[in-house]
Amino acid sequence: MMDLVLEGWVSGLIELNKLEYVLGAGKAWKPGEKLKLLCAGYNGTRNTGSDLRVEEILRQIRRILGPENVALSVMTQDFDLTRGYFGDAHQVHLPDVFPPFLHSEVRKNHGVVACEGSMFKSKFANALTTMMIGALGIASAHNKLSIAYGAEAGAMDPLLQKMCRRYCGDSLVITRNVESQEVLGKLGVATELGTDTAWTFEPHGPEYGRKALRDAGWDGSTPVLAVCPINPFFWPVKASIGKLIAHSITGAYEKSYYRTIYFHRSGPDVDAAYEKYLSEMAEGVRQYGRTRTVFPVLVAMEMLDRDACERIAQKLGGAPIISSDRFNMYEIVSILRVCHRMLSSRFHAIVSSMPAGVPSAGVTMDERIRNLMRQRGHDHLLMEVDEPDLAGKIVTALGALDAEADAIRDAMGRTVARNLQLMARMGVYFEERVARQYPEFPVRTGVLGWEEYLPSLSPVLRKLLEEHSGALAA
Repeated sequence: MMDLVLEGWVSGLIELNKLEYVLGAGKAWKPGEKLKLLCAGYNGTRNTGSDLRVEEILRQIRRILGPENVALSVMTQDFDLTRGYFGDAHQVHLPDVFPPFLHSEVRKNHGVVACEGSMFKSKFANALTTMMIGALGIASAHNKLSIAYGAEAGAMDPLLQKMCRRYCGDSLVITRNVESQEVLGKLGVATELGTDTAWTFEPHGPEYGRKALRDAGWDGSTPVLAVCPINPFFWPVKASIGKLIAHSITGAYEKSYYRTIYFHRSGPDVDAAYEKYLSEMAEGVRQYGRTRTVFPVLVAMEMLDRDACERIAQKLGGAPIISSDRFNMYEIVSILRVCHRMLSSRFHAIVSSMPAGVPSAGVTMDERIRNLMRQRGHDHLLMEVDEPDLAGKIVTALGALDAEADAIRDAMGRTVARNLQLMARMGVYFEERVARQYPEFPVRTGVLGWEEYLPSLSPVLRKLLEEHSGALAA
């Protein structure tokens, strides 16, 4: 019920902003001013994937438009958890009850860049998609820059579909895969094909990751298996005043309480499915470890993943846990990149480790990892969180990582190189939209190579591009 209230509230605010624009409200960009852009995303919860996506979007925008020409703002839910992130971008607090914030904050800027990966879907939280549509819709209502950058689209509830169709038609929507284009195309929303923006992320060097693993008990030589679990079954998060009242008075719904008015999905069926997933993950890793020596490490890419990591570690008889509440994104990705194998239900754990050639298998709850594995040509390394005999299939997949390691690395390298080109093309689309929206903005001139549309690239990525230059030319 509360989701419907939020959706109606945001829809009403977008309509109000259309009227206010007609009446002359809002802040228009003028030549000589810095272009103020609000980067709307799910930051401040130590979700490593969400944070590093935004980090790279900001770096790319600065590269394309010039740092002297832009003033960037980033939403955060907790300043302490994003301290040291996002360069010189101004961080603004995103409240849990966000419609009034959107109404006031978007108009302070000359445009919105929606940064959340899972942007148009009901899988995680209708409130999150409502916020993304609201930010884009209010910007469009004021005839400002309105760009969805690297968006994923999946199944949406009917009202969200209607909101997306009505309020995102004037936005530049760049998806991170063809499948998302198909979803949005059915809603009449025009798109361009892009990719995720995490491909250019540069963590701390490998020496940091190796030291962190040694501090966690690694002997320096045993192959390291990174395991990145989640709770796939307690989504979506929904707002509920009724549950909040019960929780406040009696302590009910304690296990499913997220924060303020939001609660995870809960119930005996959720608990049973989660326990089965954890047991199968642990059993698959245990069986794999019987045939070869391996050092398993549990990695919580988001603070919410700590419970899954602790429970699998216990089932394994003990294993170190690397969690985002203790390690920042530069540290976690450094650790991932020095691992030797990966089993992950986290999309960005796979993406951020691929430039280092870490062979990975995925256990997926939705289309994100599925789409990525298909890009790589690795359907045989993909499993579903609730499929029968998951443990046995994990053993088979991890065995394939060993047997096919070189071929897998080569395919991953080609995939990274292709996605770097797609990310550069996103930058071209972005620059063209800025020039069209604000013709007097000082965009770059002359002939530019495609790499000029990317953030500065690390030596690791430059070497990878050199190795796959033939595939790129083809």
